[in-house]
Amino acid sequence: MQRFMKSNGIWILLLTFGIWSESSTASANEPSWSPQVIARGEFREQIEATPIEQRPYRPFHFYGNTVRRQHYRGNPIPRPTDLGRTVIFTVRRR
Repeated sequence: MQRFMKSNGIWILLLTFGIWSESSTASANEPSWSPQVIARGEFREQIEATPIEQRPYRPFHFYGNTVRRQHYRGNPIPRPTDLGRTVIFTVRRR
């Protein structure tokens, strides 16, 4: 029972921080998130042919995501919503 309550508490905390930190001034040019952690085939070729600042954000791609955040937001530190998206995309893939 305590394990269930602890995991629910973590999800509520992530959701609260995600809603609290949502910015209404997001850049229109900022790339979206891609659920694929490992790119294969044509998607991989497309990503490699795209400059790093224009590639989509992907879970666990720390260097590329940091470069994009610095380029678009002027701050390389991820927001709680970025961390929440990483968790959501990795859980959905299982």
